[in-house]
Parts: sequence; C-alpha cells; structure tokens
Amino acid sequence: MGATPSLAIVLDGLSTVGLDTGCKHGVPWYVAQLGGHLMAALADAERPLVDGLAQALEHVAALHPTCDLASPGTPSATVSILRAGGEQLDYLVLADSPIVFERNGEYLVKTDLRVNTVVPELRAETERFATGTPEHTESVRRMVAAQRLTRNTADGYWVAASNGEAADHAFTGAVPTAGVSAVAVMSDGASRLVTDYGMASWPEVFATLRAAGADGLISAVRDVEATDPDGVRWPRYKRGDDAAVAFCRIP
Repeated sequence: MGATPSLAIVLDGLSTVGLDTGCKHGVPWYVAQLGGHLMAALADAERPLVDGLAQALEHVAALHPTCDLASPGTPSATVSILRAGGEQLDYLVLADSPIVFERNGEYLVKTDLRVNTVVPELRAETERFATGTPEHTESVRRMVAAQRLTRNTADGYWVAASNGEAADHAFTGAVPTAGVSAVAVMSDGASRLVTDYGMASWPEVFATLRAAGADGLISAVRDVEATDPDGVRWPRYKRGDDAAVAFCRIP
C-alpha cells in the first residue's frame, strides 16, 4: 500500500498455493517493486492512471528478465488506485480489490469481479471441504492452477503481472469530488466483512474507519473469521486473507 496527499494505491499479491511461478523473486518482491514504480509513474499528476500502470508493469518486468515471465503463474497482484484531481477523483481497479466512495450519504463501489466467472465448478468444489484440511488445500491448488490458464486472457480475467497490456483491461473512471466525504481503497481481505460475510454494512465500515482506523476494521474482520475457523458458515480459500485499507478523507 502507498499513499500521498493526492494518491492512494492498494496492491494485493495473488497466492501461489505452492505452485511454481517461474520467478526466483516471489510475490512479496513483485508487489513491493510494482508499488514503488507505480508511485513514481503517477507522481506526474497529468499522467493517465492506465498509462502509469502500464509503465510500472513494464519497468518491473525489466527488473527480472531471466525469470520465466511467460509462466501463467508469474507473480501478480490486484491493483486499486485513487487519485484526487481538483473537481474529480480518478480511479482504476484491476481485479477484486474494491474502492468505495461515500458520497451524499450513499456508497458507490467500484470493483472487478471477473475472476469469479472462471472455473465455477472448481470454486464450488473448494466449498465442500473445511478450511485447512488436506482435501481443501488440494482443491484450492487445483482451482488456482486452472485459474492461471485464464489469467490475462480475453476469456478470463486480468491482473497486474508481467505485461503492460493488462492495464488496458482495468476498470477506470472518475467521480465528482462534490459530495464525497471519504473513500476507502481496500483489498478483498478487508472488504469481505461486507461482501462475503455480510456482517457489516458500508456505513458501519466507514464508521469503524473513522473511529478506529484501518487496524480497527481489520480487527473486526479477524474477529468474525475467528467465529468460523473451518469455513463452514463462510466457505473460503484460507481462514483469513491479507487485508489492507487506505482510508481517505476528502476535505
């Protein structure tokens, strides 16, 4: 995660579940490099978000040319970007880390759920097993292996990986600043309190962020997950996913 007074970026590295990536560096290295290059590329407030992401992707790819960047499992991440620009707030979302705008008492959610449309039969299979069991672990591995074959393809879904082309497939737009009181840029590990578990509303999430910050929201997510450690009530791929939140108050 990175932020300046006018820019917020949240990246969420995709799990490899022990499968080969073709890269000697790994997902944490990739996410750190992509975040740094994104911040640099978007330091120019006039650069379109898509162009900045494409440039960052190409620059990171150039840092590890001896790795197998054509591997379907090459390190990758979701990307969510918010940039304040006078009378509007520009956004970019690539994959399932949402941006939520609190505007005139309503909540506008920008996200990219294309990954949910691929290999539905394998997604359903993982939900039959308790989280953390050998059967569940192997089922998730099969699902991720199959998802990888559709990653960054016309018939699948798009994430930040080794090719700048992915930036062209991001969801982008702008929301007028007037009426916006706050924006939350978050990974799906944080947003699932609303989207997956249904244990809070967006107004409640924003109230928590105002009162207790990102740590308070993430603690609330973990408290809910602790009531269902085996994923019986809420089937999921791991007991608790990585969570990050950038909470932006708009003057």
